[in-house]
Amino acid sequence: MPLADRDLDVVVIGGGQAGLAAGYYLRRAGVRFVILDASADPGGAWQHGWNSLRLFSPAEYSPLPGWPMPRQEGEEYPTASHVVDYLRAYEHRYDLPTHRPVRVSAVRRDGEQLAVDTDHGTWQAAHVISATGTWGNPYVPTYPGESSYTGKQLHTVDYSSPDSFQGKRVAVVGGGNSAAQILADVSMVAATRWYAQRPPRFMPDDVDGRVLFDVASRREAAQRHGKQTAGVSALGDVVMVESVREARDRGVLHTLPMFHQLTAHGVIESDGSEWECDAVIWCTGFRPTLDHLAPLHLTTRAGEPLTNGTRSADEPRLDLLGYGDWTGIASATIVGASRTAKLAVADIVNS
Repeated sequence: MPLADRDLDVVVIGGGQAGLAAGYYLRRAGVRFVILDASADPGGAWQHGWNSLRLFSPAEYSPLPGWPMPRQEGEEYPTASHVVDYLRAYEHRYDLPTHRPVRVSAVRRDGEQLAVDTDHGTWQAAHVISATGTWGNPYVPTYPGESSYTGKQLHTVDYSSPDSFQGKRVAVVGGGNSAAQILADVSMVAATRWYAQRPPRFMPDDVDGRVLFDVASRREAAQRHGKQTAGVSALGDVVMVESVREARDRGVLHTLPMFHQLTAHGVIESDGSEWECDAVIWCTGFRPTLDHLAPLHLTTRAGEPLTNGTRSADEPRLDLLGYGDWTGIASATIVGASRTAKLAVADIVNS
């Protein structure tokens, strides 16, 4: 591990898809930068996804800048492992200066620079790009009776395959893509019930990442001209990938109102009856991984730092990249991260 550098233009925190996209544009701009990644291996959050996880779109619709994702032989929709291979190869292809594993503990002001404290020393730079994503901060709601439940509780981040649920009874909680895909997986081997705060809206079968890409592109173009158009969320909540369509055809793709509480052996449903189950899988989303920014005392709204585009509203030497629509339309996707990285780096270079 090299010694921390005290003479940098930019420190990028996070070596996933958003951090690599930023690295590409920083390299092209000729600035001095490093990428610090907490993971021991390349691939970002994709290396931790469940075994059956796939992209919503063909490879050519999920490019990082400069080099499109190669198609995966025999697969229209690439697997998570294919995405990991692509990110690893991309990092090598552009010789991006990524140091790992380096865990960032704090970003703080240090005169005219920002100091980035890590478990391998302190880096200092004129600018910081935070691209740590959300996978490291899973959200599980507080629910009555959760401490008394004797079954297994896990979050999306803990799920890998349905193997351990063979012959069990499993409650899946959440109304988004993760819940639908994991339900489709687990229902092949277990008795399942799907609980959500409101019934999910299923997208038409012919809507995949290609359509979502086009919708996001139109919305971005409209916003540049001061106009508002409907975004991806207007199409629905759940993309009907093959596994989810198959679950629908098997008759398991329907939700129940959210249960009221957990008991020692199950859940109390909305009608007051108890359904005993062996496990609860919380597919309840994530929050931005931003503890390292606490020393900056940024103003937040609903837990998200206020930004102008990707630039922090409180600290002009800080950009936040890839966390979701509040840091750029569809910026939590591969292609969306590429777009917002380009704008963020151009803004840094011209500031």
